[in-house]
Amino acid sequence: MPEVSVWQSAAAPRPRLLSPKPVPAPGPTSYLTQLDGLRFVAVLLVLVDHWLAERNKLPLGPLGVTIFFVLSGFLISRILLSSKDKHGKRPGGLGFYLRTFYIRRTLRIFPLYYLVILALALAHIPPVRETLAWNLLYATNLYIASHQSWMGSIDHFWSLAVEEQVYLFFPLLLFFVPRRHVVLTMLLMITGAVASRYVLFATGQPWMVGYVSTICCLDAFGLGGLLAYLFLYERDRFEKLFQNSALVVAALLAFVLVVAYAKTYPEVHNIQTEVWERLAGSVLGMTLVGRSAVGFTGGVKWLFEHAVCRYLGQISYGLYIFHNFVFNAYHTPVSHPTVQLWNRLAALFPPGADLMVVKLFFLFGLTTLLASASWHLFEKPINSLKDIFSY
Repeated sequence: MPEVSVWQSAAAPRPRLLSPKPVPAPGPTSYLTQLDGLRFVAVLLVLVDHWLAERNKLPLGPLGVTIFFVLSGFLISRILLSSKDKHGKRPGGLGFYLRTFYIRRTLRIFPLYYLVILALALAHIPPVRETLAWNLLYATNLYIASHQSWMGSIDHFWSLAVEEQVYLFFPLLLFFVPRRHVVLTMLLMITGAVASRYVLFATGQPWMVGYVSTICCLDAFGLGGLLAYLFLYERDRFEKLFQNSALVVAALLAFVLVVAYAKTYPEVHNIQTEVWERLAGSVLGMTLVGRSAVGFTGGVKWLFEHAVCRYLGQISYGLYIFHNFVFNAYHTPVSHPTVQLWNRLAALFPPGADLMVVKLFFLFGLTTLLASASWHLFEKPINSLKDIFSY
């Protein structure tokens, strides 16, 4: 994938071999290579958070999920706005617009999700059977919010439920909102999300209600939508904003300050963690997505464009789906096959058993094997059908 920046031609002609051709900026729906690397970083934050549990005092998992939400908001807004521009005014344009989007999303998301739900139900893994209707309807976040209870090995499905619920209204929203009002609409989403979290916190609602409720996550999607608008319709401003990493550094510092300030409160869950931390994480996610779309340079470019990192980003959906079944420090019993295998391996080399980093590599290796098998044997063949329904 070529970089976004364009080579500047010299005033006088030079030999052809010394004058590289200008590289055009990516088109409205072109593939942005570095976003694969960012996907991997985001999913890695979640994995480490769930595997380290109490050893980790930083909100790595919530930040990873928030980055995913921003990235999703950017990608689906870019696709939907481009599709609207192309097909919106033709006869039957709305039907084609919706049909194409939902078929492509269904082929990418549904097969693995429902296969896993079926396998867990058949294996009597709690609480899948007891909450089967909630799982089938992508409503696990609503279950968690209404029951104020997590769901064990399928805790992490709440974020998938949020994504699917956003998909229910977001395409129609972007189709019917005139282009001149898209920015205002995204700003209203951002403001509404922050306000909803504040109201829930101020009225004493359990912290998990604000954490998993879709309306409370919309600032991340709204910031992703703003990015997509700039990318499509104000490209010069977009590239000027993200041509260097200054905004990323500033957003990272702001996020660190919010997290540090939250630690000064006697309560673990306070106004910083429940209201402002997600907004700060969303802004950080926005700057990371924007900078990745333009193209990081230096070490980050090497990391995000490395073949291994890109591959892991491509299978990040499987990594996310499977990691909680491989191990979760909060609910995995000692009788779990992963724990038993680790104990046997650790007995062969006792010094390594005390190194958490060795265990993390072990867990990551197992998760990657599962995700790779799922991608090549199941997801990729189904996913390839999306080309039939390309925009």
